[in-house]
Amino acid sequence: MTAAMDPIGDPLLVAGDRRAGQAARRTVRDRAAKVVTAEETLDDVELMTAEAIANAVLHGSGLIRITVRGDDRRVRVEVRDEGPAPRDTSAGHRIDHGRGLAVIDALAAEWGLEQSPEETHLWFTVEAPGP
Repeated sequence: MTAAMDPIGDPLLVAGDRRAGQAARRTVRDRAAKVVTAEETLDDVELMTAEAIANAVLHGSGLIRITVRGDDRRVRVEVRDEGPAPRDTSAGHRIDHGRGLAVIDALAAEWGLEQSPEETHLWFTVEAPGP
């Protein structure tokens, strides 16, 4: 990130709960709309946020912290959890998992993933289309 982006609202704290995740992605969309006016880009932000939260719920632990930042031409969404969840070796592999990062990679201008035993931090940036 080349220049600092200002927070848009306070960070959201979300438990690993489906309803809380749905409300959070709508809140992220509303906040992104302060910078982005294109509905298609807002749809992308909401979809990527949903995928990032789903990854945190499925693979992370603890509370999920979501921060939205922006400037006059970009929005950055950051999703953090309290580190990887213990692996459940009895659970089978599901074919419908594993597409979230591919979606983010396809839609984001930039994105990144940093992981340590204490925290997983997934972020993405979208550009606000000009007039």
